[in-house]
Order: sequence, then C-alpha cells, then structure tokens
Amino acid sequence: MAKKSFEQSLKQLEQIVEDLESGDLPLEKAFKLFEDGVKLSKECSTKLDETEKKISILLEANDGNYVERPFNSENDY
Repeated sequence: MAKKSFEQSLKQLEQIVEDLESGDLPLEKAFKLFEDGVKLSKECSTKLDETEKKISILLEANDGNYVERPFNSENDY
C-alpha cells in the first residue's frame, strides 16, 4: 500500500472531524473514526516535523557568497 501524502492525510483527517462533529454516528463508528483521526494526526505531525528538519534558508553573506543555515520559524519572518 502506497503511503499517503501529507495533503491526502490532512484531507482525510478533516473529513473525519466533519463526520464526528455531525453527531449522527453510532458510538462504535465514532470511536473507530476517532482512532483513525488520532493516527492521521500523528502521521501529519511527523511529516511536518521531518519537513521542518529538512528546510534550510539561503542567506547572502557580506562577501556575496551564500551560506546555508537551519530554518528557525521564530526568527525567520
């Protein structure tokens, strides 16, 4: 089975949330969806963490060369 993309997982998670919020599901089905949603949430979080670790920003140094440094979301806005 092929791994889902982040976007596919997120879309499925959004659908699960919508279904659960409707309140029209039997308890067993709601619990199963909740379990699936927790798994998807963890998968999405892991993918985001992995992506953040890979991100680097190129900055031009004073000498015209570029230096690479890790992405720091708090200081790079």
